[in-house]
Amino acid sequence: MGRFEGKVALVSGGARGMGESHVRALAAEGARVVIGDVLDHEGEALAAELGDAAVFVRLDVTDPDSWSAALTRAEEAFGPVTVLVNNAGIVVFGAVDAVSVEDFDRTVAVNLRGVFLGIHAVAPGMKAAGGGTIVNISSTAGLMGYAGIAPYVASKWAVRGLTKASALDLGPTIRVNSIHPGPIATPMTAGLDTSMVETQRIPRFGRPEEVTAAVLFLAGDESSFMTGAELAVDGGAVLGSIAPVT
Repeated sequence: MGRFEGKVALVSGGARGMGESHVRALAAEGARVVIGDVLDHEGEALAAELGDAAVFVRLDVTDPDSWSAALTRAEEAFGPVTVLVNNAGIVVFGAVDAVSVEDFDRTVAVNLRGVFLGIHAVAPGMKAAGGGTIVNISSTAGLMGYAGIAPYVASKWAVRGLTKASALDLGPTIRVNSIHPGPIATPMTAGLDTSMVETQRIPRFGRPEEVTAAVLFLAGDESSFMTGAELAVDGGAVLGSIAPVT
């Protein structure tokens, strides 16, 4: 307990799913947490439950002004943000020749532009505060291809590259790392066929708290010699299939 005492964290997409898990764990470890999301009801309820440890702010990650407002609220409530978890993301299903241009643009706007804007917004304050950590939630789709979600794959590969470039630009004052979850049991994956995990070495959906453990590690002092790294939390999905060759 208390690993994040004195730290102020902002979690985008923090109202439910993996983001909610990250928020709860950071608060339990002593951080003051800003929950950024467009899900007002869920975010306000979570902040009310956590009491003095958290505040909710409506955050559209695609909008620079929304990021500025979120940071202003964070500083008013707790002080400068020293931990950023870029967690917000969306997925649209459809083959590359069937998905609409609008859906492609919307996916990239949330999943990639949102990460860039978050980094761009918090970096000056982190530098002024003496340092900070940024954890970008990518995906196994940032390490391998998947059929039927081309915009998502493209955006998550780009987050991987943005993480490495940002680590070079901002280090050593600010460390930037990425996490690459496999299929995780959240509202976003609720409709997926469970057979998709049967060829993983660990053949099940992951739990949000299993990703959160990696977030706490990369955001905390235990990973002080890591930047620009990519950490897969995926049940071995990126290892390849265990199905026999025929």
